[in-house]
Amino acid sequence: MQLATQIENASVAERHYAVAEIATLWNLSTDKVRELFEQEPGVLVIGDRNPRGKRRYRTLRIPKAVVDRVYTGLSLKGAAG
Repeated sequence: MQLATQIENASVAERHYAVAEIATLWNLSTDKVRELFEQEPGVLVIGDRNPRGKRRYRTLRIPKAVVDRVYTGLSLKGAAG
């Protein structure tokens, strides 16, 4: 039980990035970054996933571990192709 609490606390204290920060770091559009991270496990999605209106208002906060995982996956995919 204590190990689960330690893991949970580590993820809370972990650096979380905004979409615009990753877009700047990777020289991509914010739309592309949203597309890459929106369905990734571990990403915090703040806001309504299924709004009634036309526009969805959501904020993504992406933990460093998820950024690293996606970057590694994209790097390996690019090296294989």
